[in-house]
Amino acid sequence: MKLKSLLTRTLAIMLISLSLPSMAVTSATERLNTFVKTVTTFQAKFTQTVLDSRGQVMEKAEGLFILERPGKFRWNYKQPYPQVIVADGKNIWFYDVDLEQVSVTPQQEALADTPATLLSGDSLPEDKYLLNELPSEDGLAWVELTPKDTESNFQTVTLAFDQQSLRQMIMKDSFDQQTRLVFTQTVENPIMPPDMFVFIAPDGVDVVGDIAQ
Repeated sequence: MKLKSLLTRTLAIMLISLSLPSMAVTSATERLNTFVKTVTTFQAKFTQTVLDSRGQVMEKAEGLFILERPGKFRWNYKQPYPQVIVADGKNIWFYDVDLEQVSVTPQQEALADTPATLLSGDSLPEDKYLLNELPSEDGLAWVELTPKDTESNFQTVTLAFDQQSLRQMIMKDSFDQQTRLVFTQTVENPIMPPDMFVFIAPDGVDVVGDIAQ
């Protein structure tokens, strides 16, 4: 998987790659709004599958996702090979372990055209997206988000919740490719160590890109 491709997909799914705290509500829209209002830290294991426009599997990956609002997150990809993406609030660091290379870009620039911007602000999903509750056939509550910005780089994001957490997310991009995330072992509002989102490039690893101060 190319660095740019993985980084683009990861940033595009940041809005919904999260679990919600346990709550006695049944609406998927209510659960999404509650997350935006109440969750400050989060972690979960994830599996990620990318399908082409014909439904054929293009990529598979799995790992651990960690979040701290506002604007900090970490993706630790374990399979098929180790990679790390860290947002420290100012910059996004992408470390490919096998290539021994780090790419860095200012966070505001990298997130400008992705749903990830919602994580760092106080706006509710309906401010930027059209929300549509979908019928359920699997015991999950589904909601579809369509960007109000017609020039967005994705068409829809669909989320599935059980009574406690976000369980699935499907993003459809402008090329009709789909990225599906499945979440397990979710933890809401855990205490994070102070260096969780500090990235220091290993000795001897090349660092390319621009760093915002």
